Amino acid sequence: MYSGKSEELIRRLRRALIGRQRVQVFKAAIDDRYSAVDVVSHDGQRLSALPVRNADEAWHRSDGGADVIAVDEAQFFDAALVDVCEELAHRGHRVIAAGLDLDFRGEPFGPMPMLMARADSLTKLTAVCAVCGAPTATRTQRLVGGLPASYSAPLIAVGATDMYEARCRAHHEVPGRPRPHAPWQAMMQAAATPSTTG
Repeated sequence: MYSGKSEELIRRLRRALIGRQRVQVFKAAIDDRYSAVDVVSHDGQRLSALPVRNADEAWHRSDGGADVIAVDEAQFFDAALVDVCEELAHRGHRVIAAGLDLDFRGEPFGPMPMLMARADSLTKLTAVCAVCGAPTATRTQRLVGGLPASYSAPLIAVGATDMYEARCRAHHEVPGRPRPHAPWQAMMQAAATPSTTG
């Protein structure tokens, strides 16, 4: 969030258009914050896109003559997007998928982990933390009434800028988030406990 994902996607697609390549752009229909039919960056740049509800619709609407096929807000798609992108790439299209890799809980988001694993190349952007100003924000902080959203809040809530902030790992808060149990925690606790045997 606020790392320039859509801005970078638009930049790459404009370069392709300058190179006289045919470009087709899909966006998740659920994302209508700025426009229902354009990819729009936070700084107002825009590029026309086809809104689709799922990966199957993107597959059926894909243009066999396109050199570049792009998907914005890929995290909102179903898992079938991975296979669609793979098949399009196998058919010779350059496929670009942009999206958040982590949800507001700090957990892998939708098809993004598999898309990232299968990508030929990967660009991971960071934002500026809204709390400390560090340029290492990789987390999306959802806010409800100005406070961090609970882990139990709905996973998807498309909203305005006052609902989300970019945060670094140290300042990302998710009340109620379960902590993973790791075997090393028990070993460290045992090592710190004084022995009563003599």
